[in-house]
Amino acid sequence: MKYIVCEKPGEFLLKEKPIPNRKSGESLLKIKKIGICGTDIHAFGGTQPYFNYPRILGHELAAEYIEGEAEGFKPGDKLTFIPYFHCGKCVACRNGLTNCCVTMQVFGVHIDGGMAQYVTIANEYLINGKGLDYEELALVEPLAIAAHGVRRAVVTSNDTVLVMGAGPIGLGLAQFSKLKGANVIVLDINEHRLKFCKEVLNIDNLINPVNDNVIARLNAITNGDMPNVVFDATGNATVMNSGFNYLAHGGRYVLVGLQKGELKFNHPDFHKRESTLMSSRNATKEDFDYVIQCVKSGSISPKQYITHRGNFNDVIHLFNDWIDPENNAIKVVIDLD
Repeated sequence: MKYIVCEKPGEFLLKEKPIPNRKSGESLLKIKKIGICGTDIHAFGGTQPYFNYPRILGHELAAEYIEGEAEGFKPGDKLTFIPYFHCGKCVACRNGLTNCCVTMQVFGVHIDGGMAQYVTIANEYLINGKGLDYEELALVEPLAIAAHGVRRAVVTSNDTVLVMGAGPIGLGLAQFSKLKGANVIVLDINEHRLKFCKEVLNIDNLINPVNDNVIARLNAITNGDMPNVVFDATGNATVMNSGFNYLAHGGRYVLVGLQKGELKFNHPDFHKRESTLMSSRNATKEDFDYVIQCVKSGSISPKQYITHRGNFNDVIHLFNDWIDPENNAIKVVIDLD
């Protein structure tokens, strides 16, 4: 089978190896679609935390069930899977927080991932596609991350939510917050993505910090209250640090993006607001099931996010073009057929 490995920052190689043999409790899957995500981009660029080279990337995946004894699956079934492999024994796992396992192994980050024609996956991580097509299934994982962030923040119809960063995760945060009835504001420096928010997601409150005074705009939109939920989906240290300034008294600041540096904020300002700071990492089966339910009901349409499509054999040659900001890609999906 063919696979693509990131040998070092900036270098992909197309290679071949035997189809993997599945062990007891595993199933053999044929990868059909791969979504390119921020983790893949950061890994390719050499800025991804928790990362070593060489590594096979890829964890936004849709697959066909080939063989195994997984309950509820048969050959030919469409599926996706949870790519965060947990130990089941640590303090987080014992408390049901499998998304932040102490010894977490993320497919395509800590261990080799799904930029390959075939993979073997433990049966417990398989998620039945329930009628979704392969492109929709490839986007379930990033949407589950967004759904988890919104659930962690306990967003309600009483909230004004600021989403910083209008990439796929940020767009998901905005959409799931809207589904909870919240008033949503999106901040990004990319006018193309802000236009997408307005025209496709029907979000009117948009801020470009290049052109706008962010605090003045937030004050105007919220009648001086400021957002009581702020999500960072940029992974940019400067943006993350600035987010503390945008938070309402009694507000929640949720870090979904990830960066390598330190957070810095004024403690008296943070303290007087009785602010809550939290991170949101990965997702759980509950989030995956919720996303599939939302897609099936039509309240979320993953295909809206797909702006670029390519073939597996083109990844090495086109990856730099896909991630070039000038090309305005929101989500790239790779086809293995």
